[in-house]
Amino acid sequence: MKGTIFLTVSALVYTVATTYLFFKKDTINKLENRIFKKLLIMSILSMFFELMIIPINDIPGLNTLIPRFFFVCILLWLAIFFMYSFAITTFDDSKSEEDNIKKYQVSHIVFMIINLILCVLVFVLPMEFISEGDNKFINGPAVNVLFVTLAVYLVFMIGLVLTHIKKIHNKGYIPIITLIVLLIVEGIVQNIHPEMLLANGVFGFIIFLMYHTIENPDLKLLKQMELAKDQAERANHAKSDFLSSMSHEIRTPLNAIVGFSEDIQSHKDTADPEIVEDADYIMEASKTLLEIVGNILDINKIESNKMEITDVKYNYKEEVEQLAKIDATRIGEKNINFKVNLAPDIPYELIGDKTHIKEIINNLLTNAIKYTDEGEIELSTKCINKDNICNLIISVRDTGRGIKAENINKLFTKFERLDAEKNSTTEGTGLGLAITKALVDMMGGKINVQSQFGKGSIFVVQIPQKISQMVNPDQTVQINIAPIKQAMEKPIVTEVKTELVVTPVKEEAPASSTKECVSTGFDGKKILIVDDNKLNIKVARRALEGFNFEIDECYDGQECLDKVVNGNEYDLILMDIMMPNMSGETAIAKLKEKPNFNIPTIALTADAVVGAREKYLGEGFVDYIAKPFNKDQIKEKLDLVFGSNESSETLKKQEIKTEEDEVVKAFSDMSKPVNEIDVPNQIASEPKYDPNVDRFKDVEAHVFGGEEKTDLNTNE
Repeated sequence: MKGTIFLTVSALVYTVATTYLFFKKDTINKLENRIFKKLLIMSILSMFFELMIIPINDIPGLNTLIPRFFFVCILLWLAIFFMYSFAITTFDDSKSEEDNIKKYQVSHIVFMIINLILCVLVFVLPMEFISEGDNKFINGPAVNVLFVTLAVYLVFMIGLVLTHIKKIHNKGYIPIITLIVLLIVEGIVQNIHPEMLLANGVFGFIIFLMYHTIENPDLKLLKQMELAKDQAERANHAKSDFLSSMSHEIRTPLNAIVGFSEDIQSHKDTADPEIVEDADYIMEASKTLLEIVGNILDINKIESNKMEITDVKYNYKEEVEQLAKIDATRIGEKNINFKVNLAPDIPYELIGDKTHIKEIINNLLTNAIKYTDEGEIELSTKCINKDNICNLIISVRDTGRGIKAENINKLFTKFERLDAEKNSTTEGTGLGLAITKALVDMMGGKINVQSQFGKGSIFVVQIPQKISQMVNPDQTVQINIAPIKQAMEKPIVTEVKTELVVTPVKEEAPASSTKECVSTGFDGKKILIVDDNKLNIKVARRALEGFNFEIDECYDGQECLDKVVNGNEYDLILMDIMMPNMSGETAIAKLKEKPNFNIPTIALTADAVVGAREKYLGEGFVDYIAKPFNKDQIKEKLDLVFGSNESSETLKKQEIKTEEDEVVKAFSDMSKPVNEIDVPNQIASEPKYDPNVDRFKDVEAHVFGGEEKTDLNTNE
């Protein structure tokens, strides 16, 4: 025993120090930590009783009692460690700690009962001191119980490790495997030299390993990290609030700028040409500023995981055609031939995020227009329809500046402007493509980029959309006249491939923005404009000029409420949201409480973040217009609100048409392209798209002609 005293003393010093450090700091109340605390206490008791064995060797009574306490400590230490081994190897990581502990507690009770019996046996069975020269050791049935128990635990721990070998990468296995090896070595040494007590030395080393392998983070550090996280989240919220406020505050004066500039454009026949030209420049600058604000808001939502994908039914061809007309005006005086090709097999109605699909296409077109000085830009859409899913393949090809090979990997980086010196005059923030990539990923799509510096680029996006309706039912005409029915057994379905060639012209005020666009359908109707900003009211009045409305105005929600309650009748209310005294949201809620209130109310606000329309519709508004707005947008909403009666009258007229008229109309419509739009265009034939052919090959060949190119697939 004397030979191992130094080993035991060293283990005791280390264990006491470890216990002090462990208990000094706060720890997470996990099972591992609770087990480790018990092992620390049991190790100290075991080492203490071992060191007491030699001094009380000649004291009757104590010379057998102290060794029994020592053996009991060893038994309990082994039992506690075995439960640690059981927890490390058998706990299911997919379940919560509470669920795992329930399983542990049942096993723990069983093992504690067994160990209690073993401890009783150690106390009641005989033992004796044996002296062989200077060597003294303990022997007898009590000692045999200890060795048999040790062997059983050893076998069980080996079994646990082998049956859960897949989890061996867990660092908690290190103390278990180490103890197995050391117990085997100790058994061999103890059998040869029974006087050498190595148990506490082994326990001390295992304590050392466990202290560095159990998950025992510093709670003080965790609290500091949690505090830093909270501060970062608050800062992020503050940033989001600032950006939303900034958007609102910028859009409010922009509403006046755009509105009055549009009004000047509507007087181009009588106004000074220089003034009209300046108004054009102001409109262009305003659009650029709006695009910058929108991009900043979008990237903020993407970073904070608040960007949502909202699926709605929509007509892809109509949306893209409208977008193409708007983006064509961005070309200005550049010598660019702008083409739009839409495949005939694109379903009539899709289900997807219409807004973000258009944003992706708009960003790609805007990028192409910015970096193409002359030549050609082509927007093309093909599709692969299978299993009620339409895989849209959207490509934007340009003959612009192209991208250098070393810059291709920076393309989708936020705020990155390639060739900054050369492109220093190009407007924008460098966020468009980063937003595009994020949106494509969110919708489960892919984006592929190919470019040849100095010759052009092509962006190809593939986005899956659900199919709502394959064909337009209005274009499938059933012929009922008997003679024709006998000659034609199938209904007539028209299907024409359309290519739109948009001639770049300098942007002029749209027709609906001129004084010539006077509608008599709104005669005598009364509108109430509610806005705390008198400039905005003036802009709204100018936008409604020519529609023959009777216009009233007020400056907050309470005044609006009072007007309605006092019996003023209106056909429509245009309601601002952020107002003093009473906001637009509160006003609409109070108006909705009135049993006879049925005046359609449109939210007119600078709150233009994603999801704003759905938010205001949910609050009781019939629609939403974002500031700044123009006459086209106002006219569109007016048609939606007041067009129901006209639509029903048109429907009645259609119903009383004769069957002969339907046949004549059907045959005359067959000579017209299905998706013709109101821009200069020509019909061009193109081979039907074969989905079995590489969907990128024909586009690549059209751009590069087989020449060497730089390629980046961002989803590889």
